[in-house]
Amino acid sequence: MNLKIKICGMKFPDNISETAAVQPDYLGFIFYEKSPRNFENDIPNIPKSIQKVGVFVNASLEETLKKVKQYELDLVQLHGDESPKFCHSLQLKDIKVIKAFSIDNQFNFNILKDYNNYCDYFLFDTKGTNHGGNGITFDWSILKNYTLDKPYFLSGGIGVENSNEVKVFLTKDYSKHCIAIDCNSKLEVSPGIKSIEKTKQLINAFKKMNYENDL
Repeated sequence: MNLKIKICGMKFPDNISETAAVQPDYLGFIFYEKSPRNFENDIPNIPKSIQKVGVFVNASLEETLKKVKQYELDLVQLHGDESPKFCHSLQLKDIKVIKAFSIDNQFNFNILKDYNNYCDYFLFDTKGTNHGGNGITFDWSILKNYTLDKPYFLSGGIGVENSNEVKVFLTKDYSKHCIAIDCNSKLEVSPGIKSIEKTKQLINAFKKMNYENDL
């Protein structure tokens, strides 16, 4: 399986260009004023092979559609309390939707059933103080309770130092619908600025993992 990499929380044009040069599969831009990574710049030209993801927290439909058009976003990631109806309203506009959920040991996976037909992917992040970027992992073994077929992104405190743990995770049956790893704060020098060296190491580690899995 070819595990994809999403680098989220991009903020500054030069850093975006440098990160894009390392060739992740997705770059994430956060449109949430309370976030230190809130994006208000222009996105420089990046390769078409890299998909642009807009991250929103309880934004209005009007605001979300405005940003999709302004920045030519390929996907929308919803990180708040958005309803299945809201997700569906975006899908009706031919927008691909990632619905994020904050996970802890008490998470009720039955909640996901209402969203299953109204988003393209789930994203599982660590439940913490913030809507994202908490920098800590959750117990991935809880995903054995995930029984749907919807592909998902794995998020929450993932960095270069977790690559072996991810490798082990991918051997588990409950990882079979994981299509991408979402990385943010563990790659940062400061909020919104990614270390190119760390990002390079991470992408190389996962490319090697994909290669070994294909053997």
